Amino acid sequence: MSDTPATSPGQPAMKLRPATPADLDLLRHWDEQPHVIAADPNDDWGWEMELARNPDWREQLIAELDSRPIGFMQIINPALEDSHYWGDVPENLRAIDIWIGEARDLGRGYGTRMMELALDRCFADPAVTAVLIDPLASNVRAHRFYERIGFRFLERRRFGEDDCFVFRLERAEYSYK
Repeated sequence: MSDTPATSPGQPAMKLRPATPADLDLLRHWDEQPHVIAADPNDDWGWEMELARNPDWREQLIAELDSRPIGFMQIINPALEDSHYWGDVPENLRAIDIWIGEARDLGRGYGTRMMELALDRCFADPAVTAVLIDPLASNVRAHRFYERIGFRFLERRRFGEDDCFVFRLERAEYSYK
């Protein structure tokens, strides 16, 4: 899919572009930010290797606001991804990882706009029935964020060392369109 702009009245344009090996230093920097570590403390993204790969089951994207990178997201098909992170899941789901890179960009509505763009991408495929997300169980702020968007709590689940809540947004409950 090509760059996807999104604007709101009086807001600068936001778009998503593919993450590339040229983003390695930026992503390493964001990975070291306290708010990113707090939300994802135990994952090693393996940026050097992963930015060079483009499997059919994944998109890694940089969100830009007026050409300034502000965040990262990964959209996967959890039934096909090679680590089987989500376990045995049905076809036609997507899962999203999303974060804002710099603390100064938190609380400004950018995450909501990024999620809108991500959900638009996910549900552009008419076969996709729902989207999953897995914030830490302790990340109450993220839970409220996802619930405002329309995600519903599904279960508490352990992923590796992380105690997470799994939330799900059904196509029928998708409210952005």
